[in-house]
Amino acid sequence: MSAILTKVPKQKLKNPPLQVHTLGDRVLRQPAKRISKVNDEIRQTIVEMLQTMYSNDGIGLAAPQVGINKQLLVIDLELKDENKPPLVMINPEVKSAGGDLITGEEGCLSVPEVFLDVVRPDKVEVVYRDEEGRPQRLVADGLLARVIQHEMDHLNGVLFVDRAKNAIALNKELSSHGFLTKDVQAIK
Repeated sequence: MSAILTKVPKQKLKNPPLQVHTLGDRVLRQPAKRISKVNDEIRQTIVEMLQTMYSNDGIGLAAPQVGINKQLLVIDLELKDENKPPLVMINPEVKSAGGDLITGEEGCLSVPEVFLDVVRPDKVEVVYRDEEGRPQRLVADGLLARVIQHEMDHLNGVLFVDRAKNAIALNKELSSHGFLTKDVQAIK
C-alpha cells in the first residue's frame, strides 16, 4: 500500500477541499482526458478527492464530479476500516464485463438523495494505473463491480440516472429532490 493512501483518514471534514458538482452542471457531461503522467499533483488530487468523498459519505468519486477533467476515480467500500486502503484507478479501461445482468439500487454524490435501480453486469475486468503509476489489473464482482462501472461512466459524461429504465420512478425521484428530467441523457 502506498504512503499516500495511509495519510487520508476516513472521516468527514467540515470543509472538504473540493466541491461536488450536481446534475445539470455541464462539467459532468464532458469526457475526461487521459492522465499522461502520475506525479505529485495527481497524488494531491487523489488525497483531496478521498477527503471530499469521505466528507460526503460516498463510496466512490470520479474526478469529473469535482470539476477535474481527468480519468481518475477513487473507491472505498470499507469506510469503517482504516486498515483497508481505498482503490485508486487512473485511466481505467474495462477489458471485459460479464456474469449476470443484475438490477441494483444506485445513488450518486452528483444526484444527492436520489436512488434508482440500474442494470449492470455483475463482473468486470479492468486495467488501470495506481497512485504510483504502476499498471494494475482487477477482476471485480458484486458491489465493487457496480461501483467501478458507475464511476467509470462519469469519465464518459454518463450519470446513473441516464441508465435508469423506470421513467416514472426517475421523474418522481428527480422532481422530489429539485432536479430536472431534461438534464437526463437516457441511454437506450
